[in-house]
Amino acid sequence: MQNDYLNNYYSNYNEEGRLLSRHGSVEFLTTTNYIDRYLKPGMKILEVGAATGRYSLHYAAKGYEVEAVELIDHNIECFKGNITSDMKVSIRQGNACDLSFYQDNSFDITLILGPLYHLYTLEDKKKAVAEAVRVTKPGGIIFAAFIMNDGVILSWGLAAGNLAKGIKEGIVTDQFHCVGTPEMLFEMSTVSEIKELMGNFELDSLHIAASDGMTNHFREAIDNAEEELFEAWLNYHFYTCEREDLIGFSNHSLYVGRKRK
Repeated sequence: MQNDYLNNYYSNYNEEGRLLSRHGSVEFLTTTNYIDRYLKPGMKILEVGAATGRYSLHYAAKGYEVEAVELIDHNIECFKGNITSDMKVSIRQGNACDLSFYQDNSFDITLILGPLYHLYTLEDKKKAVAEAVRVTKPGGIIFAAFIMNDGVILSWGLAAGNLAKGIKEGIVTDQFHCVGTPEMLFEMSTVSEIKELMGNFELDSLHIAASDGMTNHFREAIDNAEEELFEAWLNYHFYTCEREDLIGFSNHSLYVGRKRK
């Protein structure tokens, strides 16, 4: 049933276009900024939950060998349609909680930039992260993306006018935590929950960063900004994106950790 909700959502949602929009590009630029800090020539990349391939194809176009796993048929077809003959990239259908088709210690960089949005129990989250850690080489880097609870309170709750209704319907708890379910599609996290989850694994935490910061809350202003203003906003965002007092208000965040040797 969970897959039915996801298939319906992603078959009717332009995920690729989201990251190509100006406000959406902030998330992409932030994520690649952190990946590029650790990426070296010859490294092998795995992306788990690759969606339509925005990140996988970006790095394949730069000459890296990339393997990708994606659950949703529609996304896989979009991904395949954008592969060019010069790319060393492959995609297979699979679930983030079971990467048994890959051996231990196979990849230098592992990206899990979507699956944790759609896993609603701690057990499933741990399975997904454990599999990502298992297939990553000792000393390799794992990048994991999360949807932030308070960012959703601001965007879905306040800006879209759903907060009072969400509280009445139990979608938002008394502690103002949004409840993730398959029907609601998304699972929300706080910074402390991210730290607690990732602390279960043999990882040295390197960064927790706001992927888009306040960008989504001011998307109209950012989409309409002149280039000079947009560049100034990017500089501000990059300067503040690891401030823990601001991370929670971002719609998305990025955890970066190194697998212990």
